[in-house]
Amino acid sequence: MAFKRWWGKNERVSNSPAGAAAFVRMNRLIDISDIVSTIRVPTLVLHRTGDRNVSVEGGRFLAAHIPGCRYLEFAGVDHLPFVGDNADDIADAIEEFLTGSLAPAAVDRVLATVLFTDIVGSTEKAAALGDHRWHDLLDTHHTAIRRTLSRFRGQEIKTTGDGVLATFDGPARGVRCACAIADELRPLGIEVRAGLHTGECEVIGNDIGGIAVHIGARVAALAGASEVLVSSTVKDLVAGSGLRFGDRGNHSLKGVPGDWRIFAVER
Repeated sequence: MAFKRWWGKNERVSNSPAGAAAFVRMNRLIDISDIVSTIRVPTLVLHRTGDRNVSVEGGRFLAAHIPGCRYLEFAGVDHLPFVGDNADDIADAIEEFLTGSLAPAAVDRVLATVLFTDIVGSTEKAAALGDHRWHDLLDTHHTAIRRTLSRFRGQEIKTTGDGVLATFDGPARGVRCACAIADELRPLGIEVRAGLHTGECEVIGNDIGGIAVHIGARVAALAGASEVLVSSTVKDLVAGSGLRFGDRGNHSLKGVPGDWRIFAVER
């Protein structure tokens, strides 16, 4: 309906009723059937089989009489190529004809295991250490996490002040990496909490978003010092991996519909 309103306004402001009628009559008088066979350039003809404005036989006629013409038919009744269920297919056909190839499809959603970490008591620790020593500690923290992520083939998405957001293509590696991070940082006097969830994430440039990321963050917020929590999704996906979990019950995650069963990694 929004498109109909927009198209109607476009027609009303672009011509008067008399001008529109004259335009339609002019179009009906155009006949190039006698000269289409003289076309000697690469030609693409597209037509929807149920076109309500122009019969598909018109497209077939052009395809039969233009030497070397490439002809494609699409289902549908719309005349305008940029509307209808297969508008993207028509655009792809035009792009391929003009450029010789299709551009790689943009990946805007990926299935990934999301890991959030966070330093426990960071505000108190920063106040106790002072700015200079706190920044040194953060540098040590970031270096240790990046080294561990590399070991487990994790991808750092971004730092979150005193934590990190990372993704993995396998949930078991993500869980083991989270445990290794907690164990490696503890001797340095840094206690971290970690949470993981697996789901579809929206790719936003070099960042990610979506409900799966929110769930991962909420799961991490429930963890205690040096604790790694996972959603039931992660637990189910790593069955048979040798990882063990303790049931932490159902939880309501802020901003996320429904209750979620949470599990703690036993190590």
